[in-house]
Amino acid sequence: MDMESLTIFCAVASELSVTQAAARLGRAPSSVTTRIQQLEVDIGAELFVRTNKRMALTAAGERFLEYAQRLLALAEEARHVVTGGREGGTLRVGSMESTAASRLPALLAAYHTRYPATRLALSTGPSRPLIEQVRTGLLDCAFVALPPAFGGVAALAELSLASMAVWREELYLLLPASEAQARSAADVHTRSLAAFPQGCTYRGIAEEVLGVAGSTQWQVQEMSSYHTMIACVAAGACVTLLPASVLWLSDAPATLKTLPAGEIDTVLVWRAGFDVPAFQHLLAQVGEAAL
Repeated sequence: MDMESLTIFCAVASELSVTQAAARLGRAPSSVTTRIQQLEVDIGAELFVRTNKRMALTAAGERFLEYAQRLLALAEEARHVVTGGREGGTLRVGSMESTAASRLPALLAAYHTRYPATRLALSTGPSRPLIEQVRTGLLDCAFVALPPAFGGVAALAELSLASMAVWREELYLLLPASEAQARSAADVHTRSLAAFPQGCTYRGIAEEVLGVAGSTQWQVQEMSSYHTMIACVAAGACVTLLPASVLWLSDAPATLKTLPAGEIDTVLVWRAGFDVPAFQHLLAQVGEAAL
């Protein structure tokens, strides 16, 4: 179970193809197959199900993948710390979709200009899963919004996570043109909410503001982008909640109604004691833009 075998395993798990993984790694397919077979013998479990030319991770393979990713990340972190950041390394950043769209482009572009040797790997998702990925080491840091019921900074500290409030976001309900007379959430007649999957803090706030929980009248349509949500609102099919920073960037029709829905901080979270130079550079840069 050496680093090279773990790298090969993660590549095959990502591609679900020995041929494609071999091309990505610049190795012969037979070499990749041999290393996977040796790894399976070493671990004592099959990691892939092979059916004709198709592959899929077994249950053991899915469990092992998370450990392999964490081991590779830890090795990268150790190398980066010991060399004082000379090799640049990789910084794995998580973010909510809204922050990635409205706040991060300028920030990450400036970071890349200052530290071109560091590779930035950005992934997006709801806040709760992002926090868990930082805790387990799958991400180095993440920009999230803490759910009201989460427990705030104190709850992060219990998970051995540090944090910094970076941006304060104004939140708005976006309503169809048919809701032009609405003056508050109580006036909204539409009973369909467009939102990200469970774990999204903004979804939780929208459900609370609109009284979705416990109601048999409301339906939640899970979507993967704000563009789709705004389009559904424009079509009169639903309502949604989004931060002002995304609303101003969007091409939402002027006929749509907006209602204030409070404020919430976007917080950068990371593992306490995480002292990798690449992250410390990002932290210093984020500090310049913080509240």
